[in-house]
Formats: sequence, C-alpha cells, structure tokens
Amino acid sequence: MTGPLFSADDFRRRALQQSGSPVEEAWREHGDFLLNPDTVPYLETLKLKDAAVLVPVIDDGDEARVIFTQRTATLRKHSGQVAFPGGAIDPQDDTPERAALRETEEEIGLDRRFVETVGRLPHYMAMSGFRITPILAVVQPGYDLTPNPDEVAAVFDVPLSFLMNPDNHGRGQATWKGAERHFYSMPYGEQHIWGITAGIVRLLYERLYA
Repeated sequence: MTGPLFSADDFRRRALQQSGSPVEEAWREHGDFLLNPDTVPYLETLKLKDAAVLVPVIDDGDEARVIFTQRTATLRKHSGQVAFPGGAIDPQDDTPERAALRETEEEIGLDRRFVETVGRLPHYMAMSGFRITPILAVVQPGYDLTPNPDEVAAVFDVPLSFLMNPDNHGRGQATWKGAERHFYSMPYGEQHIWGITAGIVRLLYERLYA
C-alpha cells in the first residue's frame, strides 16, 4: 500500500477498489444490523423511501477529515443530531449521487465543483423509514460553507483517523418501539456521533478499513 493510511488519496483508492458483497445486497452484513439482527425481518417488510447522504472526506494532506452537520432542534426528524449532509431522493434526481450533492449544496453550501464522488457504501436501512445510500466523496480545499439555518445548527469535521479507529466505536442501547436496540456511539469533543450516522461510520470502517 502506498501513501499515508488516512489520506484522501488512500481513501479514494479504497473506495474505488472495495470488495465484498455488492452494495445493493450487503446491508445485512454490517454495523448496526449485526448488533440488531432481529430488525432485519422487520425492515424487509417496510416500504422504505430512498435517500442519500454524502460522506465528504476533505483532502488535507496526510490527515483527511470528514465533514458532519448538527441538525437544528426544530427539524421534525432526528432534530439536534449529528448527521451527514443529505436527504430524500427527489424525482428529478437521476442518481443517488445527484441527490446527495444537491442536498449538500442546499444544507451547507458546499459547491459540487469541489466534490469528487468515488463510490457508494451498502444501503443503510433506517427504522424511521428510509433506505439511505451513503455516497463517498473527496472534497478539495478552497471551498466555502454557508449552512442553511433552517436545517443546520453547526458544521464541524473529524479526523478520518479517529473515525476509523475501532477503539473509538463505543456502544449504547435504548428502547425503541418496545424493544431494546443497540447502536454505535462515537463522542468527539463536544459532539456526539451516534445512531444512523455512527452506523454509517462503522459501515465505512468495516467495508474499507477493517
């Protein structure tokens, strides 16, 4: 392997060359669904709405960083939580990549001219009713961010090396719809990455770095 382990160049290489089951089929094999195997039959009965999120990895030399948002407290779903930029795939979006780029521009003002999409992760099936396609991307320096105050309370970034260290992948549990559910938890400074977002981070680790 050439290049520093947590550079954007190495991330790009891993994203483009990832192995394993096809991304359309592999969601049962990773992350949250290994922690909660009993949810799989339930999820397979749901009619899920398609969504896409961008996993934006900033090209910053040997130490790439990943952009996150904190959702505003007034949003109807997942209010106040840490998230990747993204949202529902609209009829005019011909690909999940297009949807993720559009939503990212709308939420944080990241111009897609600075963004190179380099792959997808397996779907994340959310109990809240969404089939989420994580779009992996490398972001070149020089961009400006303008968060939409209606959706985004804050934007921050975390070193890829921190996120890809399994020692930082804590676990929590909660009761949801009368059943105990387990989830990943990755506190970083004052921010608490957990739930769906931490599940996608864990999926990224298992798919590309484990």
